[in-house]
Amino acid sequence: MYAIIEDSGTQFKVTTGDTIKIDRKVAEGEKTVTFDRVLVVAGEGEPKVGAPLSGVTVTADVIRAVKGPKVTSVKHKRRKGYYKRTGHRQKYTSVKISAINA
Repeated sequence: MYAIIEDSGTQFKVTTGDTIKIDRKVAEGEKTVTFDRVLVVAGEGEPKVGAPLSGVTVTADVIRAVKGPKVTSVKHKRRKGYYKRTGHRQKYTSVKISAINA
């Protein structure tokens, strides 16, 4: 059984046991996350499709906070001596899908 969930404008296709990185800050003592914006549940019988489905949730266990790859950008103006380099590293939360409650 798999589900397609939406979190922070990003859609994920998940099954039980998958590990995904979500773009959300989770509180320090929070051990589980519940996704209530489930768009599709399929895999057993007829698929359920909605935007979002009512009464369907996906539960995940918080693993740890992780950082994404470093992204650098360069600003440059020719013949003016202007050169600027900036960087960014996005912070994610790694979660493991524990159950799809259909």
